Amino acid sequence: MRALARGLITTLLLIAGLAAAGWLLLRRPDIPYATLEARYGYADSRYMDLPGGVRAHYRDLGPRDAPALVLVHGFAASTHAWDAWADKLSKTYRVVVLDLPGHGLTRTSEGYAVGRDGFETVVDQLTRRLGLERFTLGGNSMGGAVAWAYAVDHPDRVRRLILVDAAGWPRTDKGGAMVFRVLGNPVGRRVMRDLDIRPLITQGLRAAYVDPKLVTPALVDRYVELSRAPGHRDIMMGLQAGPRREATASALAAIHAPTLVMFGEDDRLIPAADGEKFRQAIPGATLILYPSVGHVPMEQIPDRSRADLETWLAAHPAS
Repeated sequence: MRALARGLITTLLLIAGLAAAGWLLLRRPDIPYATLEARYGYADSRYMDLPGGVRAHYRDLGPRDAPALVLVHGFAASTHAWDAWADKLSKTYRVVVLDLPGHGLTRTSEGYAVGRDGFETVVDQLTRRLGLERFTLGGNSMGGAVAWAYAVDHPDRVRRLILVDAAGWPRTDKGGAMVFRVLGNPVGRRVMRDLDIRPLITQGLRAAYVDPKLVTPALVDRYVELSRAPGHRDIMMGLQAGPRREATASALAAIHAPTLVMFGEDDRLIPAADGEKFRQAIPGATLILYPSVGHVPMEQIPDRSRADLETWLAAHPAS
């Protein structure tokens, strides 16, 4: 009996030791900002110190006297999501793309806490310091939620609104990506906080992009490495745990800026039916649906989606 007990204890200790060793092997430290800036910064990257300990990374492209477009990325993404649009649109428009706190190359002070209202504040502070009193505001996914919320709260500043597979309507599930189901659970967040979640990120990107050829090793590397910037993981985990501002028909009815809603019909993260909800709720909104396209039309079909945007912008000129 004693031998059996000793054997059981030895087995349990061995399992615990292997688990601890596996934990240590899978842990991934922060990557210094200097390394990330050298790897993922642009030749025209700019940085702006904002109140609250935020050093925002952004790009300001195109003619300074042209109508301005401000584009906001989604959860775990960065300014890179808009590259294909920004390069072409900046020939006609002034295009500003920025990294939100906890994302891309934007730095925050230690212990910085942000909710979605904090994202609105950063958009407001940065655009005012750039001298943009009125501008067209666009956003994808979480950035779309930031965009429509900003349009509701600052109707005097938003000339036109662009919602690309925007988040906001109440959800009872976490979509088709396992990473959101894991991060939606407090135990999952604690377990995954310091571990290598490359497989989960890869699965999430495949769900978002639909076309597996677009989910290249370089794309996965960028998402994984930028998520390991100092402070980013804490902020992104906090976003999954914190309260969210949900879209309602009554709130969105207050938006009177011309609005374009773009949605991939095969979006596995946010149902395309949410696009129709935005169209119905926002007075005069236009909806474009893309068959066989997922969560990021500006990356999956950049030329087609940009051409549609330019046609719509021409039909709704900035006054």
